[in-house]
Amino acid sequence: MSVWKKLVTALKGGANEAAEAVADNQALRILDQEIREAKSELRRSDEALVKIVAKRKMSSQKVASFDQGINEYETHARAAMEKGQQDLALECAQKVATLRNEQQAEQTYLDQFTQSEQSMRTNIAQAKDKLRQLEQQVDVVKANEAVQKAQSAVSATNVGANAKMHTAVESLDRIKRRQAEKSAQLEAAAEMAEEQSGSSLDKKLAEAGITPGGSQSAEDELARILGK
Repeated sequence: MSVWKKLVTALKGGANEAAEAVADNQALRILDQEIREAKSELRRSDEALVKIVAKRKMSSQKVASFDQGINEYETHARAAMEKGQQDLALECAQKVATLRNEQQAEQTYLDQFTQSEQSMRTNIAQAKDKLRQLEQQVDVVKANEAVQKAQSAVSATNVGANAKMHTAVESLDRIKRRQAEKSAQLEAAAEMAEEQSGSSLDKKLAEAGITPGGSQSAEDELARILGK
């Protein structure tokens, strides 16, 4: 694969990753919005449940109140019969029948309210549980995202720090080499100066006849030969 194709592929990969990152962030925002809407719906569900519970309680009280009326007119019917007033007893019995019919109708409402209440409680509890789980998952995803961003930032900082450290070490090595070269130059200059100073002194001593090594004249050389 040519360098150009590799570059294009890398750019496409980077674009895809960027697009996915944008989509992921958008998905999190959508989830947050849906969670807020779900909470709002749950609040309305709780309010509706409160109304159902109130109606169920009122219906239950009404059913119980019919029992009191039924017992009362049953007592009146028995009393009327004891006094030989059968017609009055029948009227009381009819009242009891009417109350029982009304009670049965109200009991039907009560059963419906009770069933609705139980169903709503179950559904609301399940919805709240699912919502809590979803919130926990979103919190975990957000926390992981924050940690990964922090890790990426630290990694980038480390890479930059390592690069700077490498550059600093190279600079230090160059300084050391330059100082070593300068030291060698100074030592060489000192040695040369010392040698030059010593040669001058030796020449002076030889010329003074204190040390050998000076230039010999023909007379000196002839005297040496004859002296053998």
